[in-house]
Amino acid sequence: MAQFKYQGRDVHGRKQRGVITGESKREAMLKLREKGIKVTEINEVPETLLNKEITFGKPVKLQDFAIYLRQFSTLLKAGVSVVDSTRILANQTESKALKKALAAVEEELRAGNPLSAAAAKHKRIFPPMFINMIKAGEAGGNMDETLDRLADHFEKVHRTKQKVISALTYPFVVAIIAVIVVIFLLVAVVPTFVQMFVNFGAELPAITKFVLNSSKFMQSYWWIMILVMISFYVLFVLLKKRKETKYYIDYMMLRIPIFGKMLQKAALARMTRTLSSLFSSSVPILQALAIVENVVENEVVAKVLSQSRDALERGQSLTEPMKKHWFFPPLVTQMIAIGEETGSLDVMLAKVADFYEAEVEAATDRLKSLIEPMMIIFLASIVGTIVTSILVPMFDIFNQIQKSA
Repeated sequence: MAQFKYQGRDVHGRKQRGVITGESKREAMLKLREKGIKVTEINEVPETLLNKEITFGKPVKLQDFAIYLRQFSTLLKAGVSVVDSTRILANQTESKALKKALAAVEEELRAGNPLSAAAAKHKRIFPPMFINMIKAGEAGGNMDETLDRLADHFEKVHRTKQKVISALTYPFVVAIIAVIVVIFLLVAVVPTFVQMFVNFGAELPAITKFVLNSSKFMQSYWWIMILVMISFYVLFVLLKKRKETKYYIDYMMLRIPIFGKMLQKAALARMTRTLSSLFSSSVPILQALAIVENVVENEVVAKVLSQSRDALERGQSLTEPMKKHWFFPPLVTQMIAIGEETGSLDVMLAKVADFYEAEVEAATDRLKSLIEPMMIIFLASIVGTIVTSILVPMFDIFNQIQKSA
């Protein structure tokens, strides 16, 4: 939303000035008029780096959004109105982006607009799933139940996501430590022995020559390595943003030994949990599939869901494209097929989601216990290789000194 700087007078004739947000100049003026301010001058504030809110990744953390939903549901059950609940939550949330969005939503609600329409104007904050389920809740008059389902959904998704992140963080951190240790040894430790080897003119083994050459390269061209790592990271981020290349990145990630299986289970848990929540709120199946395509965060799954949507439009079963794809195990397709036949698709999907969430939890625990000794061996091997390359020629030098003595 744009920001507008205004000047005017209130009903008592006193001068008023400040900044207000709005989708357009007209909307900003209407908001001021509702507050009893007669506008004499209003101008849009140009967006600059100083007043632009810079965010990396998603503006609102999954945990903050789940807390907001749970508190919203509790307030509605306590008899607090939607408008007042929104005001209270806007004041107490710790997320700046969510606070700003809720303040704007409150203004929309006071103007008589429904919550779903107000939230739809802030799609970076409120996901399509939230907007559609709230719309269904407004139509059915069960907003508190809908918010409960949403809170349960986002809490479970957050828990599963945190499990995966914690499992992947350990090897990543150890790898960074290994790189730092290797750079330190090559730049600070190894060079101190170079002159000793030159003075004694000893015949150096191949491993020592390799380490010394690596040290020399690192001292001269360390900046190239940093540049290459940054370039790879930037390239990866840019490729992830493009839908065409993201598909192949997601495909390769799912095919990585050990980690791929865990990521597959996490994606299945997220997909089935989201579909179950949408179906429970009476969101139409084609619309639900379109929403999940956008929120599943995996292009491999999104492509199959798109094919499933096309199959449904042709009058075929939802599971037809899934059965032909390696990503979907028989358990998933069979449970969905049973749900279609019995009319209990939301219940079956919830059971599948429960199963795979438990599988992700067990897989991450196993992975942690497996990775820890492997990473210790990996780090010890690298450091040991460098140390050995220094000690072997030193022993030869000491032997020569003893013989000459």
